[in-house]
Amino acid sequence: MVKDDELIVGLDIGTTKICVVVGRVSEERVNIVGIGSHPSTGLRKGVVVNMDSTVNSIRKAVEEAELMAGIKIDACLAGIGGAHIKSFNSNGVVAIKDKEVKQDDIERAIDAAKAVAIPADRELIHVIPQEFIVDDQDGIRDPVGITGVRLEVKVHIVTGSISSAQNIIKCCKLAGLSVDDIILGQLASSEATLTPEEKEIGVALVDMGGGTSDIAVFANGSIKYTAILPFGGNSITNDIAIGLRTPIDDAEKIKKKYGCAFSNMVGANETIEVPSVGGRKPRTLQRKTLADIIEPRVEEVASLIYEEIKKSGMEKLLASGVVITGGCANLEGIPELSESVFNLPSRRGNPIGVGGLVDVVNNPSYATGVGLLVYGARYARGRRGFDVGRSMRRMFGNQKLLSNMGKWFKEIF
Repeated sequence: MVKDDELIVGLDIGTTKICVVVGRVSEERVNIVGIGSHPSTGLRKGVVVNMDSTVNSIRKAVEEAELMAGIKIDACLAGIGGAHIKSFNSNGVVAIKDKEVKQDDIERAIDAAKAVAIPADRELIHVIPQEFIVDDQDGIRDPVGITGVRLEVKVHIVTGSISSAQNIIKCCKLAGLSVDDIILGQLASSEATLTPEEKEIGVALVDMGGGTSDIAVFANGSIKYTAILPFGGNSITNDIAIGLRTPIDDAEKIKKKYGCAFSNMVGANETIEVPSVGGRKPRTLQRKTLADIIEPRVEEVASLIYEEIKKSGMEKLLASGVVITGGCANLEGIPELSESVFNLPSRRGNPIGVGGLVDVVNNPSYATGVGLLVYGARYARGRRGFDVGRSMRRMFGNQKLLSNMGKWFKEIF
């Protein structure tokens, strides 16, 4: 837990934009005091592919947030995503030492649950307890003090590529930031957009960003499944650019201003102006033509997301429906199209439960940035998972060794 009146900073490193959100922790909630964002060109599908561009974008976003908040930012909680993220469920069983569950028993049970074979090129990001079982009694969320002889824990484990995590840390370091923790993007988004009732009854969070679509399924108050699919809003932008024969940058602006994912919602007489390529004059087209390009792509993405959820066997848990967040959630008609694909109630996921500059962050595209603050304030300092210090030692340890070897050779020769 973070102390009251302490500042906390969330860094959402996305494919299309990098966002920095600054919050101040109070007894009741996190109050937003600053925000900065800058277009991102150094990532592809959530993974860093151009270090210099990413560092520059982080610096610009940090400067904007510093100006608004009136503070100097030197540390952050960073979000992580990308198709390299893999997750699975595990369980661990231990004997209760003194016939009454203590914190030490919980720690040993979680250690047993995460004692699974993980490839050498991967790192633990999260180890999240789902439920505890004492003897034959299941569904326990906090077993401390309960009498029994056998303690079992079910956990959700999230792993990521070591190199991808290290690249995020390195970009932050080059931009003048230290990374206090790395948090899975959709897990952060869920803290900002889902209600406790939705998590209890069963809900799917779909975070549709520029390069990836992130999925998180909750039921009985805990996370059950996470996945990341390598497609998002950039696919829609590319379709618009090709279909309307317009530059990519203009296609993105048209998508944001006039885009609709459900063509039945577009009036027959609505028109839009479309810039042409090669210096040709702009053209006037029906807005329905644009919707007819967007709808099939969004429907395809939504169908693939639904297939992924069905493949996991979690589709029957979604009693409260689907919450769509991320930049693509701003498209008109997204909830309506989602309902037709999932056959479940759907809504947009705007950040909720925070104070301060609420109007500024009242947008699905800020869900991850705000969620990083909320998650960090609640869990980050005492959670199990990614070890930033160990990753830093891995990253820079060999360089130190090489430097020492160079000195030894100079002394010898």
